[in-house]
Amino acid sequence: MTSVRDCVKDYISENFLMGLKDTALTDDASFLDLGIIDSTGVIELIAFLEERYGIRVEDAEMTPENLDSLDAIEQFITRKTFRRASSMTA
Repeated sequence: MTSVRDCVKDYISENFLMGLKDTALTDDASFLDLGIIDSTGVIELIAFLEERYGIRVEDAEMTPENLDSLDAIEQFITRKTFRRASSMTA
């Protein structure tokens, strides 16, 4: 199974870096600071995450702390899917 990090990195590479896989996109690199994703791109990224992981990104969650790097997205998705799984078993 592909990790969240790898899946998102592939998506970013294909949709925002025009398929350039050898970019210096480190796990903690800021998408906004590097100019990889703009505000419209963030909306596209959110739509991808919601569809891929079956989550809903609330307005209050649309922050750089959750969505501005591979690390941040992986942690965010892990929290969201853990909460969903916990609520299903409770």
